[in-house]
Amino acid sequence: MATTQRSGARRDAWTPHELAGDVHGLPEKAAKVQRMFGAIAGAYDLNNRLHSFGRDQSWRRRAVAMVDVGPEDDVLDVACGTGDLAEAFCDAQPRSVLGVDFTPEMLELAAAKAARRTRQGRPAPLYRSGDATDLALPNGSFDIVSIAFGIRNVSDPRKALTEFLRVLRPGGRLVIVEFSRPRNAVLALLNDLYMRRVMPLSATLISGDRSGAYRYLPRSIDTFEAPEALAKQIAGAGLQVVTQERRTFGVCTISLARKPL
Repeated sequence: MATTQRSGARRDAWTPHELAGDVHGLPEKAAKVQRMFGAIAGAYDLNNRLHSFGRDQSWRRRAVAMVDVGPEDDVLDVACGTGDLAEAFCDAQPRSVLGVDFTPEMLELAAAKAARRTRQGRPAPLYRSGDATDLALPNGSFDIVSIAFGIRNVSDPRKALTEFLRVLRPGGRLVIVEFSRPRNAVLALLNDLYMRRVMPLSATLISGDRSGAYRYLPRSIDTFEAPEALAKQIAGAGLQVVTQERRTFGVCTISLARKPL
């Protein structure tokens, strides 16, 4: 794990000039995101727990509850990271759970986490390398597709949404968990202060990161689509938006959609 951290931290993924603009429009975004997550993989879970005050796991559990997992459901978790959402789906006892990510260091940690868990009848997740915008999976092969805190990191979210539609079975559900900005002006101001000033400093110190990951994070949220705009993108891909649920004063929004029958 220490080797992964050092190799990932040899050069910045993000320059100050890039972070001053719209990080989502950069032609090298995919490679930068991959290098960034490789650099912070070892401290990823710790930083998630600390800087969300433990709420990140409750958001994942809520996403699982919203899709109403059944025993015959096959689940695909895209941009699965270290496997937290995949494991939350396993707890709901579907037929299968497959996690896909394009960062090898994250997949290594997810697999190690899966190996440590006691299953007691729950399925074990499988993991493989893959790109959200070009899933090497058959049409109509999943009942549920999920992506948590990953859609804004994808190089082409519209293409990813089209892929999600393709691999879903008719009537299948898509759930997207993503950061958002509170509607309340005072809460938005406090959230901005925390995300732009406090979190980047403390998360960087904890992770020893030099890739710019925790300077990218607030910038990627600021320049990504608001939940309402994301809903329009989901609908534009051919999915039916069921609901969007804001959590923890609007810091996180969970979007639920279905593939038409």
